[in-house]
Amino acid sequence: MKKFYHLANCTTCQAIIKETGVDKAGFTMQDIRTEKITPSQLEQMKKMAGSYEALFSRRALKYKELGLKDKQLTENDYRDYILREDTFLKRPVAILNDKIFVGNDKKTVAALKEAIK
Repeated sequence: MKKFYHLANCTTCQAIIKETGVDKAGFTMQDIRTEKITPSQLEQMKKMAGSYEALFSRRALKYKELGLKDKQLTENDYRDYILREDTFLKRPVAILNDKIFVGNDKKTVAALKEAIK
């Protein structure tokens, strides 16, 4: 399976698509703004990443707006927020067979690039 979850209007996601070539490497591209993540897709990501928290973005503007930094969130909370608001998913998420690549840090992008080769 080759799947790439992203936001089309996110410049970071666009740069990673260009750098890694996922769009030309046979990945199914899913813009999570126009095609929402399903609970089963999120469950699959969680199994691969180890937790919903690993998939949750604390950089989302709504994280501060909703005062979430001052709350103790549970795994169910992380799941619900990600399903409710696409910006809570740490982006991009790439799934390549049995490997998952979450986020945009340099090590993750380099590992994805290497895995695609």
